[in-house]
Amino acid sequence: MPADLPLEHVHVEPDSPTDGPAPAVFVLHGRGADEQDLLPVAKRLPDELHVVSLRAPDRLMQGYTWFEMELPDGDIGRSQPEPEDFDRCLDLVDESIAAAIERYDLDGDRIGLLGFSQGAITSLSLLCEGPERFAWVVCSHGYLAATHTDGEPVGIADTPVFVGSGTADRMIPAERAERAADRLREWGCDVEFNRYESAHGIGPDELADLVAWVEDRLA
Repeated sequence: MPADLPLEHVHVEPDSPTDGPAPAVFVLHGRGADEQDLLPVAKRLPDELHVVSLRAPDRLMQGYTWFEMELPDGDIGRSQPEPEDFDRCLDLVDESIAAAIERYDLDGDRIGLLGFSQGAITSLSLLCEGPERFAWVVCSHGYLAATHTDGEPVGIADTPVFVGSGTADRMIPAERAERAADRLREWGCDVEFNRYESAHGIGPDELADLVAWVEDRLA
């Protein structure tokens, strides 16, 4: 029997089936959204990709959240994941990815991550904890959690990472995303960083750039 995923999810197969294990992107939505939220973005990616869009584990209003946040002086722009809750989140996503690779016959050497906001923070931390597991990562309007800012993760060099930010983003200021991009470059990652004239969301310019970037990674 195929393994069950710990997290609820949506799986979208490529229009054209492939022979043998196929590449995939795991999609991690933002705080208060759900697994449907980023499907319009993921469906713009190359058709050869399986899309596995995961739902965060905990209810938040009409959506879901990956982890609780610590807000120094109540400032959302300086947020950090609550460590214990964040560890639980990372474990659940990690287990879900492993189970999905088995269930959907995915190529474990061609796995990408696409995260927005909390999903982007989670994606970067997953990369830090297991660089060998991911072929590329898209971090949209996220930052590098404090628990992963010290010490270069073994094997992270040369990993392609796309980092997008918004000049009008009050939730995760562009400077935080840029600091993440700088640190990733220090570690030897192949980073593309862009600022967009946007608030906290993926606008048309960012979408076009990240789609083209992923296409280049799969070429």
